[in-house]
Amino acid sequence: MNIKQEITDLNVAKSQQGFYQGFNQIVTVGAKVLIIALVLWAAVYSDEAAYTLSGIKAWSFTYLGAWYIYVMGFFVVACIALAVTPSIGEIKLGKADDKPEFSKFSWISMMFGSGIGIGMLTYATAEPLYHFANNPDTIQGFTVSGSSGNIIASMKWAFFHWGLSAWGCYAIIGVCLAYFSYNKGFPLTIRSALTPLFGRKLEGAVGHAVDIFAVIATVLGVAVTVGFGVSQYASGIYEVFGWNWLLNADKSPSTQGMLFALCIVMSLSIVSAASGVGRGIKWLSNINMWLSAALITFFMIFGATVLSFTSLTQGLVAYVLDLPSLLFTYWAPSEVEPMKGLNAWQSGWWTIFIWAWWIGFAPFVGLFLARISKGRTIREFILGAMLIPTLVACVWFAVLGSTAINLELTGVAEGSISGAGQEAQLFMMLKLLVSDTIYPIMTSLILILLTTFLVTSADSAILCVNTINSVGVMPNKSKTHIVIWGVMFSAVIGVLLISGGLGAIKSAVIIAAVPFSIIMALMVVSLVISLFKDRLSILASQEIVSQ
Repeated sequence: MNIKQEITDLNVAKSQQGFYQGFNQIVTVGAKVLIIALVLWAAVYSDEAAYTLSGIKAWSFTYLGAWYIYVMGFFVVACIALAVTPSIGEIKLGKADDKPEFSKFSWISMMFGSGIGIGMLTYATAEPLYHFANNPDTIQGFTVSGSSGNIIASMKWAFFHWGLSAWGCYAIIGVCLAYFSYNKGFPLTIRSALTPLFGRKLEGAVGHAVDIFAVIATVLGVAVTVGFGVSQYASGIYEVFGWNWLLNADKSPSTQGMLFALCIVMSLSIVSAASGVGRGIKWLSNINMWLSAALITFFMIFGATVLSFTSLTQGLVAYVLDLPSLLFTYWAPSEVEPMKGLNAWQSGWWTIFIWAWWIGFAPFVGLFLARISKGRTIREFILGAMLIPTLVACVWFAVLGSTAINLELTGVAEGSISGAGQEAQLFMMLKLLVSDTIYPIMTSLILILLTTFLVTSADSAILCVNTINSVGVMPNKSKTHIVIWGVMFSAVIGVLLISGGLGAIKSAVIIAAVPFSIIMALMVVSLVISLFKDRLSILASQEIVSQ
């Protein structure tokens, strides 16, 4: 099949005039219709929607749990294999003379900010604390819940959830899209990476369905991240300004508080997205990194310094040594302990949900990583996208998590941190570490960092949705569409918050994660086929020259 012809065919569906000029009207309108239908359903039938979404989640985790575990392990192995294979790792994503558009600092900053940043503030305290009380090692009797001997195990599981698996998921999408776009000349959109498998079928319904699934997965994946983020953001605004209406009587964020926070975040996101990657997103990402460095340095100095260092080093060793078994261990449903407890833990709100969350987040993060990585080799891309963010994430979890655990172990916290909601635990820990004079300064810093992290994630997602809709090339009239998609993101998150709170948002991501996980696996197969064919072509050419 002629590549130039394929590119032309993929662009046939682009509207040539009117409001959708430059966009694939079928994908753009189709995704909008489905998302509007979801919003109306959740708004009109809120109780039924929350119940149905919860049922879908439960069914998915019960019957597809093993799939999530094995496919995520497959992505990590695939990334490592691509990076370490000499003939593949040295391939430049682009032409031989292409240079990277962004400095390494900005490149890494944008990767981290778009892919995982807000989780550092929401989960870095909460998840180690939870695992300190309960994790597979305690369930199997290897460690004792709430004891000092359980700290390393708690870190290992936190590192596992926020480490190589998450970034391998993003990196495999990014390298597939970058290779087919910059090396093969296809549009920078999801369907392009499936060309070796489906060929000209991607010109029609199959290709449109792939891109629509990618858009919906992006919207729902970002809904989880922003949903968690605005919950903590509302708590942060309360800590700075003291507005009581932001919280419920039990000190959890109120619905109106989260909606207020959502309006602030999404308004800023739309403005940032309209300014483009090279301006708003890059600047915000650089600010993220500097503020993050300042905050983590503070906790390193004033927190549990020695315990943090021990937890980081020993936790990383435990994580790396156990990684092969962690990647591919699935605990099937059982009525016999400890299998019953292990399955309940894995299939509850931990590994399987988090894998579904990363998969839902992967379309836009992967496409965004591809967008900012032209001119880098496959090895540089994969190692940069996996190792550096993983190490940064582990440092965050070790420092903040160890400090919170130490305050609980020594009796200083008296359960005030572990007893708070996950959105407030960081602030509760901070209250125990600093004076009343310093506390407002630190909470203001955290609030600014929350803002930049949330805006970076949301604006990147808005841009990537428009990139998919425009078949890889943003037209000049894209700002109007950026505003529309920003409003639609806001509507989805807002309605889900109203109809079922964070639980509904957590469940909704499963709708897109299931089909897109299959698409991701096919993308890897497609990439391997293309690389193999290209290698054979090179060898054949060398054979002809030598003769």
